[in-house]
Amino acid sequence: MHRKMHKHTYAVWRNNNKVLNMKLFWLLIWTGAVFSNQATTVCITTSQTVTCTESARNYSSIPLNISQNVTHLNLTNNRITLNNQTQKALQIYSNLTELYLNDNIITVLFNNVFCNLLNLRILDVSHNNISTILPGAFTGLNQLSKLNLQHNKISELDSDVFTPLRSMTVLNLQDNLLKYFDIKASFKMTTIALAGNPWNCSCRMLILQKWLNVSNVTVENENETLCAYPEAWKKSSIKTAPIQTAGCQLTATTTLSTSSTNPKSMVILTSSLNSTSKVTNNATHSDSPPLGKSWAFLVGVLIFVLTTTVLIFTAVKCPTWYRYLISYNHRRLEEDEPDMFEEEFAADISHFPPISNDYNQENSTVIFKQIHTFVPEEDGFIEDKYIDTNELVEES
Repeated sequence: MHRKMHKHTYAVWRNNNKVLNMKLFWLLIWTGAVFSNQATTVCITTSQTVTCTESARNYSSIPLNISQNVTHLNLTNNRITLNNQTQKALQIYSNLTELYLNDNIITVLFNNVFCNLLNLRILDVSHNNISTILPGAFTGLNQLSKLNLQHNKISELDSDVFTPLRSMTVLNLQDNLLKYFDIKASFKMTTIALAGNPWNCSCRMLILQKWLNVSNVTVENENETLCAYPEAWKKSSIKTAPIQTAGCQLTATTTLSTSSTNPKSMVILTSSLNSTSKVTNNATHSDSPPLGKSWAFLVGVLIFVLTTTVLIFTAVKCPTWYRYLISYNHRRLEEDEPDMFEEEFAADISHFPPISNDYNQENSTVIFKQIHTFVPEEDGFIEDKYIDTNELVEES
């Protein structure tokens, strides 16, 4: 009996031990998975920096579960697009000094997207699909010193976009679609990268060329920063290309010489060179941009021609219209007009006050006043005063 109870107890203990071992096994697997996942997202903390790496995690937006004290954030090789949610997420990480968003799918840099990152010094948005940078995209980045826009799809870029970047020293614009870059003379930096763009070395290039030669900036890969247009200067560096366009050379030299004291002069130079370069490029290269606002000029010419034509026509026709309005036609009196005079005479008499019955008709005298003078109708013959009437009598 005791043996049977002992065997039963041993069997129960053995089964419980197997279940416990199985639970411990799965617990160890789950714990290993958790710790292995945390190992890839753990942040490295030093006395001055907190570096977090979240690369290749297939994020579509900036994650919110990172330490708010992070100073260096690496989000490369994800699927991040900058939107309203991204902007709200960036506001959490106000201590960032370095932000790496390269190798994502960003297409537009919206206004104020980085405005809360007042301590940011390095921003890398290279190898994206950026084609548009709004004017206020870099607002708030007063401490930014290095900006990397390499390998995007930027075709137009206004230097006013970089106005908030007062501390920027390095700008990378390599491998984009830039043909011109109207940079201000007051723009200061130490290094710029411009290679890999289809630069058009026409009048408008004089602005950038003058700035590159006057300032102390270092051009990275200068030997590879070449003109794409026109054909004759394809192997020339944009810094030394012999641009000799007669229509813009004098304007560029005069304006650039005074642009350091008058920043507004650069705006005038930009507009004048822009219009001149468009005319020159249309004549020299088929890929150059067309004339700007030519329709407005055509409409102005048409209005001027039409207005002039109307004024000339009015000046010619006014005397004719004047004579037509003030002229009147003479006509002969009709034969029945004497009867009309009699009727009028009778009508005038009817207006006299009636004579009372008590009035003495014997002593009364009626005075008629001739109102209308009857002139007999002419016979149509004109009297010639030079004909002697005596001769007519003798002849008769």
